[in-house]
Amino acid sequence: MIRMLIADDHAILRKGLIEILMRDVPTAVCGEAEDANTLLAQVRSHDWDLVILDITMPGRSGLDALRDLKRLRPKLPVLVLSMHPEDPYGGMVLKAGASGYMNKECAPKDLIGAIHKVLAGGRYMSPTLAERLALNALDDSDRPLHETLSSREFEVLRMITEGKSVGRIAEELHLSVTTVSTHRVHILEKMRMTTNSELMHYGLRNHLVP
Repeated sequence: MIRMLIADDHAILRKGLIEILMRDVPTAVCGEAEDANTLLAQVRSHDWDLVILDITMPGRSGLDALRDLKRLRPKLPVLVLSMHPEDPYGGMVLKAGASGYMNKECAPKDLIGAIHKVLAGGRYMSPTLAERLALNALDDSDRPLHETLSSREFEVLRMITEGKSVGRIAEELHLSVTTVSTHRVHILEKMRMTTNSELMHYGLRNHLVP
């Protein structure tokens, strides 16, 4: 029996995923979580073989939850299924500990293939993403500036791009205002910028928000 937890804030999408999964593995047990806090509570209280995770959810983001999840269950495979493009999110979630990344526009058969690969202990990424990551590993000179950021710094950059204040970011990420301000300083230094406006323009040009 395979136990899979689906974390996504859209109920219709969760039900659709369960239907797809049950057609392939009729004996599967599927749980649901509509936000990051429910996801982490489910991970603490039950044993799962796989988590299918969206990174855009209300309150704490899935990227933030992914870090906590991997601290709680380092060996638990996580397949991220997101509306965001592979660039830049694919590399970011793999760096944060995910076992795979897929766009929600993927075909059901590709999703099932990715699930089986991850459950078998492998990692899933599209050929395009795999090639890009391989090229980046060989030559860092052409890497986008945001790929030099840590996962937490990237999350702060994404929220700045959305126009959120330091106080709002601190509240949503459960951090102090001082910590968020420090992250902002590091982001500006690494990206060779001086203002939030520059960060916002960069984030919008590079599609860091939907």
